[in-house]
Amino acid sequence: MTGAVAAMSESLTEGKPGLMAGGLDRRLLAAHEAGDKPALVRLYAEAADHANDLDAACFYLTHAYIFALDAGHADAPKLHARLKAEGREA
Repeated sequence: MTGAVAAMSESLTEGKPGLMAGGLDRRLLAAHEAGDKPALVRLYAEAADHANDLDAACFYLTHAYIFALDAGHADAPKLHARLKAEGREA
């Protein structure tokens, strides 16, 4: 999974090197390796906030939302609302 996350992160941030500045990519990989779902919720939401376009932001928001649901995280409704506001609900 971590290889796929790194590859997607690289493709989504192409042309915008500052997105994963501050070690966000390393923190995401470490959270995946540790199975730290609350950290994954927070970090994917942070990545969404810094994404270079709407599709990238919603990609990260979707991951944050899935991990929030899986962990019973309190931010799940807020993340769902953000996705709905962007028309990302079927």
